Parts: sequence; structure tokens; C-alpha cells
Amino acid sequence: MMAGVRVRPVADQLRVLLRHGAWQSRSSVCACSTAPQQRNTGDQTTSGNGNGGGGGSSGSGGGDTTKDKRTFSVRALEKKAKKLEEDVQDLKGRYEKALLDSETVRKRTQKFVEDAKLFGIQSFCRDLVEVVDILEDAIEKATNEGSNDTSEILTKIESKLQTVFTKHGLRKMTPVGGDYDPYDHEVVCHVPAEGRRPGSIATVSQDGYKLHGRTIRHAHVGIAVEKQQ
Repeated sequence: MMAGVRVRPVADQLRVLLRHGAWQSRSSVCACSTAPQQRNTGDQTTSGNGNGGGGGSSGSGGGDTTKDKRTFSVRALEKKAKKLEEDVQDLKGRYEKALLDSETVRKRTQKFVEDAKLFGIQSFCRDLVEVVDILEDAIEKATNEGSNDTSEILTKIESKLQTVFTKHGLRKMTPVGGDYDPYDHEVVCHVPAEGRRPGSIATVSQDGYKLHGRTIRHAHVGIAVEKQQ
């Protein structure tokens, strides 16, 4: 009985010791298992802080770069604007000069046109003066000699006039025997053919004239027709 009483306290003490040992072992295992986690957590925090600091410096550097780019763009635009303003001034000067030149040319051309209207027939008039000289000489000769034969005088005048006309591009038409042309001729009568080709021009009652190939007066003509039986 006494032995049983003594054994029980010993068993209780052993049980307490075993529980205490198990608790310490569990605590050691937990400490060992949480240490790596804490170390990893610390590393991540440190890494995060490092990255955050780098990001801050990088952000500051990016802000400076953006500012530099904007400054460069503004300077480039100012340079382009200055160049465009210079081009505008240059074009404005050229335009004003072109206006002055065109006005000068217009006035000069107008002067040429006016001179052409006034003096265009100068050469023609100079040649006609020679015809007047022939008339004056003929009148003086007829007066001094008492000659009434004017046929020679008139023939000389007509020949001189035709020479002057031809010189200045004025040509008398010779349509007799040719075909009728409504652009050059005006029919005033019909005459018997009498050996002429029917439809051809038989007579001329008024001469027509062309100036440099352009008809300025139509010839009045008679057309040959066959006699009706």
C-alpha cells in the first residue's frame, strides 16, 4: 500500500516532465519554422523599399526628361515660326515687286497700242504723199502747157496707187473668169455666157480688195448664164 502511494507521485512527476519536454520541443519547432518566414518577409520589405526608392528617383528623372523634351519642342516651333515669318516677308516683297512690274508693263503696252493707233498708217501715208506729188506735177504741167490730155496722168496715178497698195498688203481682186465665192464677191446681175463657162464671173462693176488676205470690200460681179432657148 505504501509502495503504491510512493509510485503514484513519481508517475505524476514523470508525466509533468514529459509534458514540459514536449512543450519545449514544440516551441523550438515553431521558432525554427517562423524564422525563415520572418527573414523572407524582411527581405521583401527591404526589396520593396529599395524598389520604391528607385522608382522615386526614376520618376524624378522622367519628369526632368519630359520637361527637356517640351523645352526642345517649344524651341523647335519658335524656330519654324521665325522661318515661316521670314518666308512670308520674302513672298510679300516678291508679290509687291511683281505688281509694280505688271503695272509698268501694262502702261508700256497701253502706250504701244496708242502709238500703233496713231502712227500705224504712217508708212501708208508717206507713200500716198508720192501720189499727191504726181497730181501736183500733172496739174502744173497741164496749166503751163495748156494740155487737156488727162488719160496719161490718170494712168500714172492709178499705177502708182496700185504699187502703194501692194506694198502695204492691199490687193485688188481679179475675179473675171473665176468661180463665184460668196466670201469675196457680191452678185449684182446675170449676163449671157457668150462663150464663157456658165456660173463663172463674167463682169465686174466694182473692184474688190483684200488686206493681207482678208476681204475688206466685196467685188460686185455679174455671173454668166446660158441663154434660154
